[in-house]
Amino acid sequence: MPREFRAPVPRRSRVSQIRSTANAAHELRTPLTNLKGYLEALRDGVIEPDRETLDSLWEEAERLVRLSHSLDTLASGDTDAPPSLVELDLARAIRTAVDVAAPALRAAGIELTVDIPDSLPARADPDGLAQVLGNLLQNAVRYTPPGGHVTVRARAQRADALVSLTNTGPGIPPEDLPHVFERFYRVDKSRDTGRGGAGIGLAIVRQIVEAAGGEVGAESDSGLTRFWFRLPTGQRAA
Repeated sequence: MPREFRAPVPRRSRVSQIRSTANAAHELRTPLTNLKGYLEALRDGVIEPDRETLDSLWEEAERLVRLSHSLDTLASGDTDAPPSLVELDLARAIRTAVDVAAPALRAAGIELTVDIPDSLPARADPDGLAQVLGNLLQNAVRYTPPGGHVTVRARAQRADALVSLTNTGPGIPPEDLPHVFERFYRVDKSRDTGRGGAGIGLAIVRQIVEAAGGEVGAESDSGLTRFWFRLPTGQRAA
C-alpha cells in the first residue's frame, strides 16, 4: 500500500507563528544578500555591468517578487476574510493551467498525460484555484527527472470533484510525508532555495483548498508521488 497523508486542519499557535516569521526572514535574506553582493561588486568595479550580471540581478529581484506574493497569500489566509467562492468548470481551469505549464514540462523533457472529463463542476475561488493548479504543476516539474512522466487526472466523486497530479521520481520519504503541506518545509533540506523553492507552494495549496471547504493529501510509493485535492460541487455546497 502506498504511504498516504491527509492534511488535518491546521491550528496556529504563538510558537508556530514565530517560527513562520523567522523562516520568512530567512527566505528573504538569501536573494537580498545576493543582490547586495552583486551591487557592491558593481560599485567597486569588481565586475562589469554586462548582460549576464544584469540577468542575475533580474533573477534575484524576480525571486523576491515571487516570494513576497506567496507570503502575501499566506498572510491573507490568516485573516477572517472569506474567499470569493463561485460555481466554475474545474476541467476548464485544469486545461488552462496545463497550457501554461506545458512549455516548462517540454523544456524539462517530461511527458504529460491529462485525463479529465469535458466538464467538471466545482465551487472555488477562480484565482485561488489557478494558483493551486499552478503550484502543483510547478512542483511536479521541479521534482520529476528528465524523461519522467506527469499525469493529471480529475473526476467527480460523490458530491466532490477530485483532482490528482502524479509524477515519477525518487518519491517522498515516509518521515517527510506528514509535513509536506507545512509552511517553509522542504523535503530536501540541502536543496538550493533558488531552484528547489521556498517551501511555500504546497502550504498555499492547502490553505486555498481548505478555505473552499476542500481537502488535500499526498501519497508516495514505488517511484510515484501523488498530490491530490478535492473541492465541493454546487450540490454539496447547497
